[in-house]
Order: sequence, then structure tokens, then C-alpha cells
Amino acid sequence: MRVVLLKDVPSLGRAGDVVTVAEGYARNYLIPRRLAEPASEKRLQQIDHARRQREKKTQAAVQRAEELAARLQEASVPVRVRVGEGNRLFGAVTAKDIAAAIAREHGVTLDKKQVLLKAPLKEVATYTVGVKLAPGVTASIKVVVTPE
Repeated sequence: MRVVLLKDVPSLGRAGDVVTVAEGYARNYLIPRRLAEPASEKRLQQIDHARRQREKKTQAAVQRAEELAARLQEASVPVRVRVGEGNRLFGAVTAKDIAAAIAREHGVTLDKKQVLLKAPLKEVATYTVGVKLAPGVTASIKVVVTPE
């Protein structure tokens, strides 16, 4: 029996997948627990339409991210911090600080998880930091850590 999965089912598939299972498994387990529904022609068309819409949105988001990456690639982001003797920082510059500086300087709101920072920055210097804007789209930004 062909069914459309409504939720992810381990070892069977993800939500939206059309799978063939034993009739008893579908009728006695999947359908009563609302994990799947029978695959009718109308439902298959709805799934196909939703998939195409999702692909369009993803493609548009990737295109916007590529344009933003090109704009940010040329940018430098100043981060002003308090320093002590020998230009050592009080604390460190973290991904959160860099995301806030990008938002302040360029008006681009990023989550700290999008800033690809291996370790916090602990010295006054210029660093190249990666920023993940979308799946497969990254930009390198020049981060300039300067004393206050």
C-alpha cells in the first residue's frame, strides 16, 4: 500500500515522502497514529505543488544570500573593545560580538551560529572570519579588533 508520511518515521522516511508499506502496517500502525495517510492522486499533486513552492523559496533565499555575500565580501567590520597592558583584551571577541557589529555597521541581522569562528579573538588585530548566510553560501568578512 502506498502512503504519504505526515511525520518522520525512523527507518521508513521523512515527512512528505511517498513510501510503499505492507497494508497491515499502514492500516494498523501508521494511519491510526497519524504518521501517514493513503496516497491518493489529489494528495500526491498537493505534495508536488508544496515541494515546488519550497524549492522556489529556497532558490530565492539562496540568490539573496549570494547577493549579500558579494556585498559583505568587500566589507570590514570594526569591533571596539577595552584593552589592558600589551594590547591584551579584557575578555574576548565572540561570535555574538561579531554578529552585533555586522548588524550595527551593515544592517544585516545574523545569528551568532552563522559566524564561523573557531576560537574567540583575544588580541588587537585584523582577522578574516567566515559567515554562513545560507546552505552552501558563505562570505569572508574582515574583522578589525581595535582598542576603545
